Amino acid sequence: MITILIFLFIIVASVILTIKKQRPIFLSLPVFAIIGYVTLEIALVPAPFFETVRFIFSLQ
Repeated sequence: MITILIFLFIIVASVILTIKKQRPIFLSLPVFAIIGYVTLEIALVPAPFFETVRFIFSLQ
């Protein structure tokens, strides 16, 4: 639940920054946050990193 709130805060903050600063690059912040979160969750799996990634992409 707390993760969803953090991502919502990042999204709202990036939209506000985009409107205030007139720089659309701030809209990429939520994308990078999600990529970082997924990478962190994969790294927390006790198996080796690349073996875990290979397992995730082999699921059907």
